[in-house]
Amino acid sequence: MSTPTHITSAAQLRSILSAHNVVVADFYADWCGPCKAIAPAYEQFSKSLSKPGKVAFVKVNTDDQQDIARKYEITAMPTFLIFKESREVKRIRGADARALKEAIDTVIAGAGSAGSGASFGTKGHTLGPAPTAPKYVSGGRIVGDVPLTAQLNGFMNTAMRFVGLYVVSLFSLDAYAAAEASSYNVNNRDGQRARPAAGR
Repeated sequence: MSTPTHITSAAQLRSILSAHNVVVADFYADWCGPCKAIAPAYEQFSKSLSKPGKVAFVKVNTDDQQDIARKYEITAMPTFLIFKESREVKRIRGADARALKEAIDTVIAGAGSAGSGASFGTKGHTLGPAPTAPKYVSGGRIVGDVPLTAQLNGFMNTAMRFVGLYVVSLFSLDAYAAAEASSYNVNNRDGQRARPAAGR
């Protein structure tokens, strides 16, 4: 019936969530190849399944709406969130149109059934603590969400050590000894040559 609504503010998203029983949100980025690949299927789902006041489809550009992406802990794109009565009930990561369609159909079917809250006067309560977002600790203090640079730091260190060890061992006559003595060796943190084991 309609194309997805492009979200321009958190208030707009809240308004759509409160006005519809089911809302499907596509968290995407303009530079994301898989996001572009699944966009036609998502638009088709929106056209065929949207119903005013019941089912809505929205698109959230994670570069333009970083606060919304952070609130819903979006770490990969595309990520699809399906909300029922303003609460997230399904999360699909990646450009899997079949899994997305199955999840949408399941939630829409459940929204129309008697077991979806029509038998009870309240929404109920969740047992246990609410999930918390991971926090970044610096100098013994929690300073907020984990920045991307901190997430990539471990990967970059590992990649640099691998490349360093590869280059050192590639251009030496005794590759094992060169790798053992290399400053890139994680077992040789003080930079001194490791002693060979007995019998070598």
